[in-house]
Amino acid sequence: MLVYNSTKEKFLNDVLTNDIENIILNSFKEKLKRTVSASEVQSWKNSMSYMDRVLSDNDIPKDSGVAIEFQIPQTSKRVDFILTGKDESNNDQVIIIELKQWSDVEKTDKDGVVKTRFKSGLVETSHPSYQAWSYASLLRGFNETVYNDKINLVPCAYLHNYDDIENIINNDFYSHYTDKAPAFFKSDALKLRSFIKRFVKYGDTSKIMYRIDSGRIRPSKSLADSMASMLKGNQEFIMIDDQKIVFETALSLAKKSSSSNKNVLIVDGGPGTGKSVVAVNLLVELTKIGLNSQYVTKNAAPRNVYESKLAGTLKKTEISNLFSGSGSFIGVEKDVFDAIIVDEAHRLNEKSGMFSNLGENQIKEIIESSKFSVFFIDEDQKVTWRDIGTKEEILKWSNKNSANIVNLSLSSQFRCNGSDGYLAWLDNVLQIKETANVIFNLDDYDLRFFDSPNDLKNEIFEKNKINNKARLVAGYCWDWISKKNKVLNDIIIPEYNFAMRWNLAEDKVFIISEKSVNEVGCIHTCQGLELDYVGVIIGNDLIIRDGRVITNPDKRAKTDTSLNGYKKLYKKNPEEARKKADSIIKNTYRTLMTRGMKGCYVYCTDKETQEYFLNLIK
Repeated sequence: MLVYNSTKEKFLNDVLTNDIENIILNSFKEKLKRTVSASEVQSWKNSMSYMDRVLSDNDIPKDSGVAIEFQIPQTSKRVDFILTGKDESNNDQVIIIELKQWSDVEKTDKDGVVKTRFKSGLVETSHPSYQAWSYASLLRGFNETVYNDKINLVPCAYLHNYDDIENIINNDFYSHYTDKAPAFFKSDALKLRSFIKRFVKYGDTSKIMYRIDSGRIRPSKSLADSMASMLKGNQEFIMIDDQKIVFETALSLAKKSSSSNKNVLIVDGGPGTGKSVVAVNLLVELTKIGLNSQYVTKNAAPRNVYESKLAGTLKKTEISNLFSGSGSFIGVEKDVFDAIIVDEAHRLNEKSGMFSNLGENQIKEIIESSKFSVFFIDEDQKVTWRDIGTKEEILKWSNKNSANIVNLSLSSQFRCNGSDGYLAWLDNVLQIKETANVIFNLDDYDLRFFDSPNDLKNEIFEKNKINNKARLVAGYCWDWISKKNKVLNDIIIPEYNFAMRWNLAEDKVFIISEKSVNEVGCIHTCQGLELDYVGVIIGNDLIIRDGRVITNPDKRAKTDTSLNGYKKLYKKNPEEARKKADSIIKNTYRTLMTRGMKGCYVYCTDKETQEYFLNLIK
């Protein structure tokens, strides 16, 4: 998404008129449908005045392109400043400049991580050169125009308020990134100018950024598809900003943890923030350095998919040693593991076993079994009555085990085309929490509503032909009768002559199995996994009346166990029971509607509900 895109000549004029920050702000509001803080507007004003001085050179063509706050496709990340043009051989050049207003920096012992001072105090953050290099890597990975047209991406960083007298930024420890993306400082305006002139000799006559912005998105990497390659030591995913901080912090804590120095890391992150990417990368790295580590989920679906993808590359015993269910730590010797990585930690239960009668508490058992535990959590994705995974519960058992506790968050969006707006709109429209995103702009993400379930099915079938990454899912409002009789259909909508089966019990890899496009998944078969396109059938357990979201547990299927416990609590405390059930049903649809990286297609069985959604999009 291009926020500000012009020529060097126009940019210099916009700075000269002292209006550059307002021009960027107005364009930001128009293009991204949101605003920014006053401090960010001020930072634009300050940084652009420095870039004005750097670019005020006749040898830098006046018709070179200038892009500011360019949003990288498929993500919520924005590049501060881009200059485009041609080199002496007429090749397209894109110079990515990460701008920093920092005045002091401290070195850390973590790869690609420094400390600097923000309003909240001294904070760990990505090294500016790492940041610039990672943005260039993202663009190369996502954009076919960059790849096919052989556009050269040149990353660098400009810390215009900072002089690296103590050799922090350019320390040899960070040379892996400064070699790829050189850093320039307060007194380096002329050096940065010379650097630019090495690559841009002629103006941008081919509208490079417009081509990149409208370029086809390359097929996204699947975490499952990449796992085997990652275990062989290949870098498949570039971790960005807060992902990098979480990964390096977890790695550092794992290395220094012991029986007498237990550590627990709690990582908050919503859908698409990269929790699973960080978790799997961490598993790979810890395994590589010889630490006894396991990846743990309550839901079997992600583990089944990963194990399936690793079949044939590792021995069965090696695979089973990497993955485990959350109920596997009852009676395990204390601190037997170096690290346990818990993905989807909000799904953890108190008791384990088929009848929920084993063990004491899964969180307690995990923490006691390992010197280091990391819990990736999103409390808005708790979808069954037995889900107890909360920060409060993790803190309780961490303290009882005298563990050091670190809290971090993931916020960068890598799903739903990087649309923070879609996620905020979804929270608002489902009345999970109030946000400013009342109306959703369809330019940001492929969101569609279908009048017929057959039309929805047909569109998903078409999308699936691309790369087998489109599936139908539904709220659990239809009994699973095909479990006992495979010739019967489960999800029947008679007025449309629509009939399909739930995903078969023996097929444990719904998300990747080629035949499963002919079946409908539920929350249990897709949570923690991603698709390109998801088709969601919203049943009568969630309807809208007079603008109010009404959930009804009684409309759930008899075979649905996710609300087991509702009736018992209802007898004791009806209000609390309704509140908990309401949250579970809303969270279920929120989770289903955020599985698609590129699009979400919806059919509502209730027409008033459909109209409600349609009135809140444009």
